[in-house]
Amino acid sequence: MKKIFSVLLFFPVLLLSSCTARVSGSLHSDGRADLNIYASLEPRMTALIRNFAAVGGAPAGAPILDGAALSASMSAAPGIASVLLRNRTPSSIEGTIAIARIADFLRHGEAAGFIDFEQRAAGGGRLTVTVDLDSGPDILALISPEISDYLGVLMAPLSTGEAMTAAEYLSLVTMVYGGGIAEEISRAVISVSVDLPGPVRSVTGGTFSGRRASFEVPLLDILVLETPLSYEIIW
Repeated sequence: MKKIFSVLLFFPVLLLSSCTARVSGSLHSDGRADLNIYASLEPRMTALIRNFAAVGGAPAGAPILDGAALSASMSAAPGIASVLLRNRTPSSIEGTIAIARIADFLRHGEAAGFIDFEQRAAGGGRLTVTVDLDSGPDILALISPEISDYLGVLMAPLSTGEAMTAAEYLSLVTMVYGGGIAEEISRAVISVSVDLPGPVRSVTGGTFSGRRASFEVPLLDILVLETPLSYEIIW
């Protein structure tokens, strides 16, 4: 349990708990991507994790979100060029993640990745992201087995692969951890914005202006995957 709570992080569609999270970045025409990350745990989730960490033997005052440990853990994930995360407070982190090739990001073995990227020689391109209950647990495990275990403690279908409605999941969390934790999860939204190689023509699941596409993704949708998450950007 101590290891689980030392490597917790939120990352877009992948690293999740009850938190406030912002992700901004840019996608280059050669498939590279640079991301800026900020994540902060909500008060009730902070208290819950601190209690679990204490039971697991973590020293008093140790970071709940450990930027250095997370950097080391994520650096080995497929498609990642570099990770630099640091603590702003014991329960919040910020930093950068460089992706070497977006189509290979967290790709599971020989199977097709959950991200499809196309940059046409004549100009323009397309990016699609699709995550469902079949692929979600595999993607999560590639980021960090410890984070997968952590979300297993939270009984999240993203980790367990169990089919469950959002209402059923919140009811389960309420029964085990209380209504405060369920409330934090239900109201959490992940804000994502990305600058594309050219002017955006259309977006599915978000909004756009100029070269930038923006998304507001409910955390509950990601944790439960009651319906597949699907996003597309065309530029």
